[in-house]
Order: sequence, then structure tokens, then C-alpha cells
Amino acid sequence: MLRSLDIRDMLIIDRLTIEFQPGLNVLTGETGAGKSILLDALGFVLGWRGRAELVRPGAQAGEVSAVFDLTGGHPAQGILAGAGLPSGDGELILRRVNRADGRKTAWVNDRRVSGEVLRALSQTLVELHGQHDDRGLMNPRGHRRLLDDYGGLAALVAAARDGWRRLSQAQSALAEAEARLEAARSEEGFLAHAVEELDNLAPQPGEDATLDGQRRLMQSAGRIREDVRRAAQALGPDGAEGMLGDAIKWLETAGDASDAGGELLQEAVSALVRALTELGEAQQGVERCLERLDVDPSELEAVEDRLFAIRGLARKHGVMPDDLGAFAEDARTRLERIHSDGKSIARLEADVQAVRAAYGQAAAQLSDARRGAAERLDAAMVAELAPLRMERAVFRTALAGGAAGPEGQDDVSFTVSTNPGSPAGPLNRIASGGELSRFLLALKVCLSADQQGVTMIFDEIDRGVGGATSDAVGRRLKTLAGGAGAQVLVVTHSPQVAALGGHHWRVIKRVADGQARSSVVALSPAARVDELARMLSGDTVTDEARAAARVLLQG
Repeated sequence: MLRSLDIRDMLIIDRLTIEFQPGLNVLTGETGAGKSILLDALGFVLGWRGRAELVRPGAQAGEVSAVFDLTGGHPAQGILAGAGLPSGDGELILRRVNRADGRKTAWVNDRRVSGEVLRALSQTLVELHGQHDDRGLMNPRGHRRLLDDYGGLAALVAAARDGWRRLSQAQSALAEAEARLEAARSEEGFLAHAVEELDNLAPQPGEDATLDGQRRLMQSAGRIREDVRRAAQALGPDGAEGMLGDAIKWLETAGDASDAGGELLQEAVSALVRALTELGEAQQGVERCLERLDVDPSELEAVEDRLFAIRGLARKHGVMPDDLGAFAEDARTRLERIHSDGKSIARLEADVQAVRAAYGQAAAQLSDARRGAAERLDAAMVAELAPLRMERAVFRTALAGGAAGPEGQDDVSFTVSTNPGSPAGPLNRIASGGELSRFLLALKVCLSADQQGVTMIFDEIDRGVGGATSDAVGRRLKTLAGGAGAQVLVVTHSPQVAALGGHHWRVIKRVADGQARSSVVALSPAARVDELARMLSGDTVTDEARAAARVLLQG
């Protein structure tokens, strides 16, 4: 509920504070007195788009503050929490400043916020209804939600929304699997060929280094084999081996010839025997090397072919030679995944069909419930339009099949026909100004039976009607404002409507020193009689007009 509105230096208002009340609040005043400025100021602090130039001429900045009382569980609380703003313990304070250079700054509960946050909050705080209202009842994009609220279809809408979410998830999972499979199948042939090549070659970890060493040795064999052969000859019987053997024989013969000499030469003979043994080992090693250096050209070619094959596959797949085995295992896994993905596609397609059927059932139940709610709303509108002198008008809630979505598959629009036999059409295209006002009022009465916490503003919704019809309009506005915690603000030129208000303000414009200024005065019972008399008779207020005003107030 809007508790107060404070305006500073906006248009022709220099300073103004209004304390609103629950129930039906009416604002009256002569044409041009500034009633629309109040709505402009309220729209400004709520973040609505409006006039570009709002700052009072000569002022550095204009400022508007609005204070709202929030009941427990009010939708605005969720927006505050989502924006990280304090709840204010049931009090919501909006403040917005418009500087003369066009810059705008907004605060919510003393925290600076964006215009988007203000507009989100405004959706839960205020509804503006009038002949030029394109935000509420005349906006077809909101008709489906209004019908759902009227019919109490929240549970069915939630079921449809949950079904749509599940369907979207299932379709996304299927699309991702299909895309993954398509991408994988584009390389299936490559993977299969790579696995076949690697399986046939069967490279082993460390084999590259081993083959490279063998190749280098084979390539160098021709250069070093002659030297090794000569070394083998030098160590053999015709070389060192033979000479050592002769030396041992000679020394043993010399030792046998002399007893003393034998003892002296025994140590030398023992050393030569050991040397001969070592020489034998060296000779064996050289002979083994000769055997390895005896390279068959075809064997070198085979080593080089395998080494180059391993390195070629490594370059082809962008890995190190020792990682080819891991690459082959990965490729084999990817091939297996392609085959398993092909099987999972069928399972995912079945899942999509199942959740689509479930969503279709939920959407069909919602459509049936909407048709029932539409019939009840149309009947309620018939009952509301008759007292507003629109007995022949026809209101229809049109349902048509639309694109499936989270809130079902129905397009909903409110249509009217003001004359018998004439085709139905959108509210704002078929009805005249006065008719449109009454349609909107009747519709709001029907749709607001259980609505709480929203301040409803009606801007000259009684324009173009008078007499008994104005009285009927006023009584319906009073009905709207009669609920617990309900609040309705009405800008009106109709004395019948104004007389039914629980609280009455008059907007006055005065000119002083060549400058116009608007003010708002809360009317006492006596002043209220005079204001209604003025509205009845014009500038000259007569006793008869005052008497008529008193009659209206008693009604």
C-alpha cells in the first residue's frame, strides 16, 4: 500500500507531501491543476517511462520519494532479496532524483539501485489503469496470466512449467548427444584406421630409443669394424696371446734349469698367467663386438623401416613415440563411445517422447481449466457491465492454440463487441473512450477479487460517462477498495465518483509572481461539500449545489 508521496521541485510543484490511506482515495481539481503531475511524479519514482523534462525550472534537481507498506509475503520482498537489498521490516522507501542535466539516481531503502530494479518493484506495487494504459489490462501479453490468476490455476501452470522444463532438458540432452555423435562419426573412419595401424605396428614404450641406438650402431659398423678386427688379430695367437704364451714357456724353461732361478721367476710366471687370462677375456669381448659389427644390410633396413614407421605415426597423431600406445587406447575408447552413443540416442529419443507426452497432458489439462475459467470470467463480466449501462456489450475471453511454452500452449486475449452483431476485437481498438474505461473497470473488479498488496490507480477512468453510470463506476471502485489492505487511488472529474471516496484531496494551481504552483489539500467534511458542489455547478457554487453534494455524500 502506498503510504506517502513526497515531491520536491518537479514541474510546477516545489514541495508537496501526501499521506495516503487504505480504501478509496480520490483526487479532484480543475483541468490543468496538476493532477497528472502527481501521476508523473509517482511514475518517475517507480522507474516508469514518462516526460523527459520533469525538473522545475530554476531548480538544480527534482526529487520524489514514495513510502510503501509491505505485508508479509509481499512479492516485492523476493525482488529485494534477489537484488541484495534490505527488506526494511515491512516498509519500502523509494527515492529518485532527476538532475537538471538529465542524470537520474535512485535508491531503495537507502541503497542505490538501477532503474531496472525500480521497474521490477513497480510491477508488484502499483497498477495504473486508464484510457491510455498500455501496461496492464490492455496489454495482450498479460492476459493469459490474468486469466490464470482469476481461475486459480497456479498449480496447473506450475505443472506445465515443470513439464516444459523436463522436455527442454530432455531435448537438450538428445541434441547434445546427436551433435556429439555426428562430430564423432565424422572421425570414425580416421579412428578405426588409426587403431588398425597402431595395432598392426604395436609400438612398445622405449622402443624408439632402442631402435635408434641399433640404427646408429649399424650405421657406424663399417667404419669401426676394421679397427676392431685388427685389435682381435693383435690379441690373438699370432699377436699378444702367442707372445705371452712364448714368454711363459721361456721363463718356465729357465726356471727348470736353475733351482734358484725357478723361485725367482715363479712370481713373474704367475703374473703372466693372470695377464693371459685377462687377455682371453678381452679377446672374447672383441670377438663378440666383431660379430655384432657384422651387419646385414637388410637387417639395417628393417630396423630403419620400423623406426621410421613409429616416428611417422607419432608425427601424424601429434604425440611422442612412447605415447602411441596411450593414443591407441584413447582412440579405441572413442570408437567404443561412438558405438555406445548410437545406442543412447534411441534411449534419449524415447525419453523425449515420454516427457513430451507428459507435458502435452499437463498443457491439455491447463487448456481445459483455462476454458472453464474463461467461461466464468465472461459470465462475471456480463454481470458487471449491466450496471455500467453496457447491457448490450459482449466480452469474450478468446483462447487459441499457440506455440508450446512453459505456460502451456494457449494464446489468450480479451476481446469486446460493443454493438449487437458487430465483430469482436481488442479492447483498445473496439471500445470508445468512455466504453473502454468501463470495460477496464468491470474487468478489474472481476480480476481483483483476491488481490492484495497492490495499489490500484485509475486515471480519469470515468471520462465520458455521467449520472447513474458515474455512480455505478464509483461504486465498483469502492468495491475494489473495500478489501482488507486494499487501496485505490482515483483521479476523477465526476462528483458521483468523488463522493464515494473514503479520503478526498483537491489539487489546486495558483499563479504568483508570474509562476504557476500546484498544491494538494486534504479536504475536511465541509470543504468536501464545497468541492463536490463546484464539480456539480462550476465556478459559482450555489446552495442548491451544496445540497446536492450532501445528498451524494450520504449515498
